[in-house]
Amino acid sequence: MTSTIEPSSRTTVAGTKLRGRVAFVTGGTRGIGAAISRSLAAQGATVAAGYGRNTAQADQFLADIQANGQNGVEYSVHKGDVANADDCRRTINEVIERHGRLDILVNNAGITIDRTVLKMEDDDWNNVISVNLSGAFFLAQAALKHMLERGTGRIVNVSSVIGETGNIGQANYAASKAGMFGLTKTLAKEAAFTLARSGKLTPDSIGVTVNTITPGFVATEMVETIPDKVLDRIKSTIPVNRLADPEEIARVVHFLAADASSYITGQVWGVNGGLDM
Repeated sequence: MTSTIEPSSRTTVAGTKLRGRVAFVTGGTRGIGAAISRSLAAQGATVAAGYGRNTAQADQFLADIQANGQNGVEYSVHKGDVANADDCRRTINEVIERHGRLDILVNNAGITIDRTVLKMEDDDWNNVISVNLSGAFFLAQAALKHMLERGTGRIVNVSSVIGETGNIGQANYAASKAGMFGLTKTLAKEAAFTLARSGKLTPDSIGVTVNTITPGFVATEMVETIPDKVLDRIKSTIPVNRLADPEEIARVVHFLAADASSYITGQVWGVNGGLDM
């Protein structure tokens, strides 16, 4: 079974639109998060990648991205539990102390614990909500304090098409990802309100924006265990008839993170091959 797409000119993009910026990507050492980390670095950003447990994998990611990265771009990895509010605040402060600032937060870390509603245990619900939604809130809360003081910043939340459509066996996951929509819009409004009240929201300011992207089915290691017949059935429901390349998700993130995207805030961007339209 072929579950990944080789990088191509369609997705391989390099530039300078994020030069001088510092980005923190949670879950940034594997899958979609790793693609986002590489994409931001390819645009010139200093990248701090968060991870949960696998230190050896995180260290290998760091070595690989340093070996293949852009000249003059800095990287770091940061261990933390996004389900823990104190850890969220600690890792944000750690990134700021290490790199001197934080311009971009990408809330990408997430988990699934799939069971139908009638079989779902209390912990199945609470753990998914804690990581996927509460973690995004506590990280954004800590990052916003720094960004609003400076008057500039970007937060991009990585939700899912499942938050828009729902899915059998994923009530917890769908609820956590749908919750990001309301969180995003509220954070975006509060950021603009706070900047305006402090006199930092001017016509030529890049401001502080908060947006969400909703990936569809993406070709990562998570789909490698899916049987061919099941994967073919999934693809048949997607109008473009294929999975997304992780770099296609990452490209939208670095677009929203750019200074030139200052007029886009409080929005939900679908990147799903037309699956939900």
